[in-house]
Amino acid sequence: MLLRNYWKSRHKNGRGPAPCWIRPGLAAVLWFCVTQLGSGGGAVGETKSVVQKDAEFDVTYNDTVTSENQTIYAFNHTVSRNKTEGVRLSVDVLSQDLDSTILFVVRQKQAVLSFQVPLILRGLYQRKYPYNHVGRTLCQPPTRAASETQYFFVDVSTLSSQGTNYQLRVSRVESFTLQTDKKFSFTASPSQPQYFKYVFPDGVDTVIVKVNSDMTFPCSVMSIQDIQCPVYDLDNNVAFIGMYQTMTKKGAITVQRKDFPSNSFYVVVVVKTEDEACGGPLRFYPLRPDELIDAGNRSKVLDVVVTPAINSKVYVMGMLFCLGIFFSFYLLTFLMACVENKRMNKKRELFQNPSDMSPAETASLLGKNGDGKTPASPYEYGSFADNGSTLSSEAITDSATSTDNNYGYMERSLDSVGRSRQESLSSVEEDDYDTLDDINSDKNIVRTKKFLCVADLARKDKRVLSKKYQIYFWNIATIAVFYALPVIQLVITYQTVVNVTGNQDICYYNFLCAHPLGALSAFNNILSNLGYVMLGLLFLLIVLKRDIVHNRALVRNDLNALECGIPKHFGLFYAMGTALMMEGLLSACYHVCPNYTNFQFDTSFMYMIAGLCMLKLYQKRHPDINASAYTAYACLAAVIFFSVLGVVSSHHKLDKALVIFSAQDKLLVVLFCLQVFGKGNTVFWIIFSVIHILATLLLSTQLYYMGRWRLDSGVLRRMVYIIYTDSIRQCSGPMYIDRMVLLVMGNIVNWSLAAYGLIERPNDFASYLLAIAICNLLLYFAFYIIMKLRSGERIQCLALVCILFTAVIWGFALYFFFQGLSTWQKTPAESREHNRDCILLSFFDDHDIWHFLSSIAMFGSFLVLLTMDDDLDTVQRDKIYVF
Repeated sequence: MLLRNYWKSRHKNGRGPAPCWIRPGLAAVLWFCVTQLGSGGGAVGETKSVVQKDAEFDVTYNDTVTSENQTIYAFNHTVSRNKTEGVRLSVDVLSQDLDSTILFVVRQKQAVLSFQVPLILRGLYQRKYPYNHVGRTLCQPPTRAASETQYFFVDVSTLSSQGTNYQLRVSRVESFTLQTDKKFSFTASPSQPQYFKYVFPDGVDTVIVKVNSDMTFPCSVMSIQDIQCPVYDLDNNVAFIGMYQTMTKKGAITVQRKDFPSNSFYVVVVVKTEDEACGGPLRFYPLRPDELIDAGNRSKVLDVVVTPAINSKVYVMGMLFCLGIFFSFYLLTFLMACVENKRMNKKRELFQNPSDMSPAETASLLGKNGDGKTPASPYEYGSFADNGSTLSSEAITDSATSTDNNYGYMERSLDSVGRSRQESLSSVEEDDYDTLDDINSDKNIVRTKKFLCVADLARKDKRVLSKKYQIYFWNIATIAVFYALPVIQLVITYQTVVNVTGNQDICYYNFLCAHPLGALSAFNNILSNLGYVMLGLLFLLIVLKRDIVHNRALVRNDLNALECGIPKHFGLFYAMGTALMMEGLLSACYHVCPNYTNFQFDTSFMYMIAGLCMLKLYQKRHPDINASAYTAYACLAAVIFFSVLGVVSSHHKLDKALVIFSAQDKLLVVLFCLQVFGKGNTVFWIIFSVIHILATLLLSTQLYYMGRWRLDSGVLRRMVYIIYTDSIRQCSGPMYIDRMVLLVMGNIVNWSLAAYGLIERPNDFASYLLAIAICNLLLYFAFYIIMKLRSGERIQCLALVCILFTAVIWGFALYFFFQGLSTWQKTPAESREHNRDCILLSFFDDHDIWHFLSSIAMFGSFLVLLTMDDDLDTVQRDKIYVF
């Protein structure tokens, strides 16, 4: 045995094959030594003969191996420094006896490859799949010489005493080196993986490796590995090194030259033994732990192509395009501010020189009727019925007069208003009005009138309400800081894990349009969120300008600012602008590594934006009774809690995690969690639907009675009494018809959404929850616009342009949103089937365009809320109706 090993070493390190006259002599000496050792007293086992054969490429060798003989095949080939040829070894074991295992060992200059046939590959739950046909590509060590002859040996041995037939063939892989932009097709299977080499051409620093197949299954893995031996090309070790991702029909990995010092890399394609990782079924369940399962035919036809990625010029163009779009809004706003300032200066000059104005100009400045009043609203002309009768204008006028006298509203002189504004801010608090008995009784009378005016719900001190609504801004700013910091820390950790492990299945990118920059894998998806931040900041500047102008008007005791129009409270607007900026920041954080565990980052401030917009719509004509910041944010926190719970409970990965954990202790607790919060579980959806419907009913009651009701033990008794007296005894309709119409429509929508969720149980619970918020916001906004027009109010040109512009932008934005370039509701491999190439400047994909358009649409929606009631700035508040 020692002589045999010595001879192998000498032969391997030599420059060429041993002379033919030496081989028979060495073989004889080797045979004599082995025979003597086998029959000597210190030997253990039987005599084993070793046969070495000079083998050639592209020749099939049919041989038999037993425990008594070992065969060595010696190959040599010329390796060139400028040309790399692949060498592939194919082995077939003809025996069906799975106990007759043959060991193949390939010894090369700088590498050793060994495998057994039948090759046993393991799947989930220790399933074992045998493969009798194995094909492996040999790792090619680099050479420094211009041309060199290299030797490698294939040793074939077994411990089985029975003879086992096998076939062995070594061939050259002509297309081992991939060419840029040239597609190459090949076939792979679990026991016959394939890999190819790619060398970066001059002037190309980044490439995209794309692997495609017309077959969804079997599931496969593509990997990018450095040029080194060994190459990890089996299902059980392909994840040990480099970058890798599972795939069904599509796979793509962006590779940068800086990550590979040799300026080249291997593209490895491995077919998995099972399809579970790609969303496929598990068909085989072994009856015994060591039972071998026939996997059947798992060959897959694939093609690979390597294309150059974008260069630095495209990066610069993409960034300039993004900045240019949103800076144009700043420029447009500046120009409009200049025009508005010029118009206001002209109006101020006309007021200072009234002799220069014509009667028509005077009337247009004071009001449509020339007396500072708008035309009578449909309310005043009896357009609304009261229990089937039409109200006359005189009756409404008398009612308005009586309410003015009885409910505390009176015309205040500018001097008294000015003196009240000089009082200390701390001398008046909101609660001071709610602790007086007469005010409490007055509220019950005022807020239950059939027709309310804004003056009836704007009775509290403006400074107190301004302070109340400023809390919205400070609270959301505090929330943003405490929310954003751990989010940023977490996504940095995610990106680090992806870069270190190379596991491309952690993040759900659009891999066909994911442009890296530094440590970021998809810089374009992050850059496109810049619009939310820039337009949110612009909206804050616009609101700040309006706030400053309004405060100046209050300081100079402007009658229109004090007693006319919708009360100006800008705290909610500041909160909306901050929420839009935070949506951009958190959406960018989510797109650092998008997956189901951090989707909450992308949606949390969407819920806040929808909630704040509804609150702002309600606050416009209900400033005294709008929800406080603490109540509002507590409700939004509950929504986000259910969002997180729904995302976790509806995702399939939770089931696997709990099943794995159930193998440990605490089985009962885990099974309970799985039962309550498992994927698509009926219990969770029943609980959520009941809470959704109850919340809708409670909010409807709160809005209908303007907060003048109590939720206590006697609420059911009062409900029965009201139904009996109003509906059964008197058969009277609802007192507040318009409110009832809105609330009935809102309940129909919400009950329908609750039923849909209970029946369909969508996987994307966060989007389902967001759809509920958006539907309610759109319903309330449509109701507000309709009632505004019914009340005889008009929408000014700027607000109308904003409404039309925003509606069009929202339409295009939703089109790009529903393109669905990736989805974490499926496995990473299934998600990649939706990936598509860039469509804008070779840099941005459909989802990036959604970011652009949705940020513009949100900005436009905020402008609509800001400007839609500008027509009322000269109308007294006792003439502005509440709806």
